[in-house]
Amino acid sequence: MKIDLVTKEDLLILKEELIYEINKLVEAKTVMQNKWLKSRDVRKILNCSPGTLQNLRINNILPYTKIGGAIYYLYDDIENLLKKNKTF
Repeated sequence: MKIDLVTKEDLLILKEELIYEINKLVEAKTVMQNKWLKSRDVRKILNCSPGTLQNLRINNILPYTKIGGAIYYLYDDIENLLKKNKTF
């Protein structure tokens, strides 16, 4: 029978990891509550580079709206893109 001991340092590391994950979830929920998202938010959701996001726009894969120099995306369009490319 193997016995593993949990140290105070192990618990502190676990605490830091949990806080980090909770913050990511809260941040993601806040982003999703906004109907229109900026490019940086979309890149965060899709975990992609600016070039990849630009390719999605150029190839008409992800609709967008441009006002001045800012580009905006509907959250629903991002969600639809993810659902459309879902694999089993």
